[in-house]
Amino acid sequence: MSEIVGFIGLGIMGQGMVRNLLQASFEVCVWNRTASRVDELVAAGASTAGSPSELASRCDIIIVCVSDTPDVQAVILGENGVIHGARSGSLVIDMSTISPRATREISEQLAQRDMHMLDAPISGGSEGAAQGTLSIMVGGESSHVERAMPAFRAMGEKITHVGGIGAGQMVKLVNQILVVGNALAMSEALLFAQAGNLDLEKTLAAVSGGAAGSWMLSMRGPQILERDWRPGFTIDLQQKDVRLALAAADELGVPAPITSMAFHYYRVLQAQGLGAEGNHALIKAMERLAGIEVRASQ
Repeated sequence: MSEIVGFIGLGIMGQGMVRNLLQASFEVCVWNRTASRVDELVAAGASTAGSPSELASRCDIIIVCVSDTPDVQAVILGENGVIHGARSGSLVIDMSTISPRATREISEQLAQRDMHMLDAPISGGSEGAAQGTLSIMVGGESSHVERAMPAFRAMGEKITHVGGIGAGQMVKLVNQILVVGNALAMSEALLFAQAGNLDLEKTLAAVSGGAAGSWMLSMRGPQILERDWRPGFTIDLQQKDVRLALAAADELGVPAPITSMAFHYYRVLQAQGLGAEGNHALIKAMERLAGIEVRASQ
């Protein structure tokens, strides 16, 4: 019999993840700070709880997927948090992207009450969440990873146990450094192509399948050409991850010049009120420097 899964956080990623758990025949209980977001999932078969604590009291596995470190701390450790309702032996899985140090601290507090934790941040955008094709980077003990695998397989396609608790978050920051580096390279290349009067659709087709190809180029390049800024992942969330990566790099004493450049471009866009747009809108900061707008041929 499948364990009962609780899911906290029904944003751009969580909605699709819960739907895939339901489609895989899991019994799922949901909670979200904005209560109206639970309605469609209840119609799809989920149950609801009045607080994270109440949700945890009903569930064997509790998944958290919220925006930032303080949000995770609040729903797990805060008043009416998971820690106050979860039973001994419960497994808490944080699929948010947060501070690796905070992850280890939360795990220690849960362990004092005989609760287990995995950190399992995700990549793949809203498309991957909806289609069940996310990449999941898991930190924690092997026995707990094995216990969580049926749920992971319902939500993701590439599931990698990368090390102990906190390692999942560190690998996710590696992922985000690569994401923003690819976004910068894509933006610079498309700006160059536009200035050179190239057919941008043909240019994308020519380079996407070779050594220059990437998920970012294939998925977000066409959106840029269509001036489609709908988010698979918002600028605000991307900037939060960039801040985490820069803080970790500072702790480790390693340079991160490309990530730092992305941080400053995103900060400019946030100041212009564009934080809710997709992270590929990074190109807008470079367009304004060049006085050129990238778009498909009309």
